[in-house]
Amino acid sequence: MSGGIAERDQRNLWHPFTQMSDWLDGRPLVIERGEGNYLVDSEGARYFDGVSSLWVNLHGHDHPLMRQRLNEQLERIAHSTLLGLAAVPPTELAEKLVELAPPGLTRVFFSDNGSTAMEVALKIAFQHWQQSGQTRRTRFVSFEQAYHGDTLGAVSVGGIDAFHAPFRPLCFEALWASNTDIRSLERILEEHGDEVAAVCIEPLVQAAGGMLTFPSGWLARVRELCDESGALLIADEVATGFGRTGTFFACEHENVTPDLLAIAKSLTAGYLPLGATLAREEIFESFLAPSGSGRHFSHGHSYTGNALACAAALANLEIFEREDVLARVRLSSDHLRGRLAELERHASVGEIRQVGLIAGVDLVRDRRGRVPFDPAERVGHWVCNALRHHGVILRPLGDTVVIMPPLSSTTVELDHLVDSLSRCIVEVTGG
Repeated sequence: MSGGIAERDQRNLWHPFTQMSDWLDGRPLVIERGEGNYLVDSEGARYFDGVSSLWVNLHGHDHPLMRQRLNEQLERIAHSTLLGLAAVPPTELAEKLVELAPPGLTRVFFSDNGSTAMEVALKIAFQHWQQSGQTRRTRFVSFEQAYHGDTLGAVSVGGIDAFHAPFRPLCFEALWASNTDIRSLERILEEHGDEVAAVCIEPLVQAAGGMLTFPSGWLARVRELCDESGALLIADEVATGFGRTGTFFACEHENVTPDLLAIAKSLTAGYLPLGATLAREEIFESFLAPSGSGRHFSHGHSYTGNALACAAALANLEIFEREDVLARVRLSSDHLRGRLAELERHASVGEIRQVGLIAGVDLVRDRRGRVPFDPAERVGHWVCNALRHHGVILRPLGDTVVIMPPLSSTTVELDHLVDSLSRCIVEVTGG
């Protein structure tokens, strides 16, 4: 094993969502450890983790309670299957999730990540209608610029060509609604209502689409339209759940209970992979039948309900209770909103969108004329690259700079993030 980690990485690893020719020509930043809200590289430099290690880390790295609960679980057992057996951590976690979820969601199916949580939701919705006598309900509606994961079912309801176009021939055909005109969904359900199994939505924010926000009342109207047409509503809260928007789940902002709720990412506060799909009781009951009927849900993962991951999730929820995390998020969100507004003085800053501790800052060549940069210039990439010299890690979506810091971020840390971003925008765009 000759060479340092960076060299060995470039020799063997294949990175996600990465043009590897660029990666192999560069010098990777090697992260060695985490301390609170900071990442520390192999040379000892510290970086504020401004995207929560891809939107998963909530309470900082190496939180003492997380470490304690994981060690306690390791002394008992790391994993046992849920196929034919019950276990303590997944049972306790299912109870807690039902308590915290929008009212009416009573059943929890565990998987491994956000993509699989959505895959489970799609399959449950499809099979539910086949077993309920409405066999015409085989189609799914999604919104333009949606992102629901990378497995083939999730890709089928994904609307971002940069991510999904190569795989369209492998996918089922979805019905596409506008993400700016609710009347398009109304028309789709008027024309195809009795064919639609479910409508899929990311409540409040289309995260991977560029932190695009839905207007107030949109989610509630989608719920109404689903009720009128009889279609199920699948809410993908993989990115928005667990306090990111100022409430525990984004659906709470408009008092909406979906029929199926997909969660992952921050479920374990960034410690271990775990996904879950929550369902209404009547959907669960449609799968109940004598053995041999073929009506059971024939889906599962080797690590479904992994004890160690579930222990991490329970510790995460314990921290929410002990530290009054949601109250802190609301204060931090207000502070961040005020600081981000100062970026509007830059001519190269277009729209700024924010919900809670989720924000996107669009970089443009000319704000007044709404002229974007040429994508080949990779302005968002170079701004985020420059931020490393200021001790901040951010990752763009094209020329949208994504800001999604840990919920444990202090106002001083948020100030440093915004001040550094302001300087780097000037450095890269010339002001």
